[in-house]
Amino acid sequence: LRALVLLSGALVLGGCTATNPVTGEQELGLVSQQSEISVGRDQYGPTRQSQGGDYTLDPRLVAYVRSVGNKLAEKADRRLPYEFVVVNDSSPNAWALPGGKIAINRGLLTELRSEAELAAVLSHEIVHAAARHGAQNMERDVMIGGALTVASALLGGSQYRDLAMQGAQLGASAVNQKYSRDDEREADFYGMKYMARAGYDPAAAVDLQQTFVRLNRERRDNWLEGLFASHPPSQERVDNNRRALAAMGQVPTYRGEKTYAKRLAYLRRVEPAYEAYDKGVKALKKGDLATAKKMAARAIRLEPRESLFYGLRGEAQARGGDLAAARASYNEAIRRDSGYYRHYVVRGLIREKQGDVAGARSDLQRSMQLLPTSAAQKGLLRLQRRR
Repeated sequence: LRALVLLSGALVLGGCTATNPVTGEQELGLVSQQSEISVGRDQYGPTRQSQGGDYTLDPRLVAYVRSVGNKLAEKADRRLPYEFVVVNDSSPNAWALPGGKIAINRGLLTELRSEAELAAVLSHEIVHAAARHGAQNMERDVMIGGALTVASALLGGSQYRDLAMQGAQLGASAVNQKYSRDDEREADFYGMKYMARAGYDPAAAVDLQQTFVRLNRERRDNWLEGLFASHPPSQERVDNNRRALAAMGQVPTYRGEKTYAKRLAYLRRVEPAYEAYDKGVKALKKGDLATAKKMAARAIRLEPRESLFYGLRGEAQARGGDLAAARASYNEAIRRDSGYYRHYVVRGLIREKQGDVAGARSDLQRSMQLLPTSAAQKGLLRLQRRR
C-alpha cells in the first residue's frame, strides 16, 4: 500500500520541477508565475478587508511605507508586480501573498523604531513572495491532497481507513510546519541581503528579532494574535541573523531613526484613540455596551476622522436597540470611508430591520463586492423572500 501511494504521488509530481529564483534550488513547479500573480491580485483586496481595511488617514505615511518597499523590491532576485499597503489594524502584523502583494499593519508600524527596521520587515515579506513560499504552500496542498485521495481510494471501506487518514493529516501538518520554519529562515537570510543592497543596515534585522524574542517572553496578547502567530520568533532566528551579518562583511550603516520618527509622529500622537477603540471592541464582544459606547466616544474625540470609531459606536447603538442613532453613526462612518465592507453590512442589516428594503439590499450588495460574508448573503436571501 505504501509503495502504491508513493508511486501515485511520483506520477502526479513527476516532471514538474523548477529552479527557485532566490535560492537557486530545485523545487516543484506546479504553480506558474501567472497563477501566483492572479491569486495574489484576486485575494489582496478581500484579505485587507477582512483585517480592517486600508489605513488612509495619513497618506504621507502610506506613501513612505510604499517608497521603502519599492526600494527593496528593486533589489529582489525576482521581478513581480509588488505592492505595499498599510492595513488599519492594531495587531502588529505583516504578510505577503503570492505575486508580491504585501501588507503591514498600523499596529506594527508603531512598534518599530527606524526605517531600517521597517526595511527588515518588508524585505522579509518580499522574500516570501520572491522565493515562491506562497506558491510552495499551494503545491504542498496539491501533493498532500493527492496523497490523501489516493490513500482513501486504496483503503476503501477498511477498518483502518480512519486511522490511516488521521495519520496522513498529522504527517501533512508536520511537513507544513517544517517548511514554515524553513521559509522563515530563508526570508530572514535573503531579506538581510536585500536590505544591504538597498542601502540599509542589516543589523537592524538582528535587533528586530531580539525585540520579538523579548516580547514573546512577555507574552503580550496583541503580539500573539499578530506577527508571532505567522512568524514565530526564536533565539535560533536571532543567532542565524547574527551569523549571516558576520558573513556579509562591510555593510551599509543607515538606520533612519529620525526620518522614521518624523513619518510616524502623527500616528503615534493619535495612538490613544486606537487604544480606546480596541478596548471598546473588546467590551462589545463581552456585551458591555456602556463601555463600548464610552470608548467609541473617547476615540472620536481624539481623532474624529477615523471611520472605525463611528462603526463601533453604531454597532453598540444597534445592539442596544437604538436603530436610528446606529444608522446615523454608520452614515458618518461611510462618509469618512466608503471602501470598508463592514460598515455596509451592519448598516444594511439595520435598514432591513427598519423596513428599508431597497437601502438594505444596496448596502448588502456593496458589502459583498468588497468582501463576501455569510451575514450579507443571508440578509440578501431574506430580502429576496420579501418580494
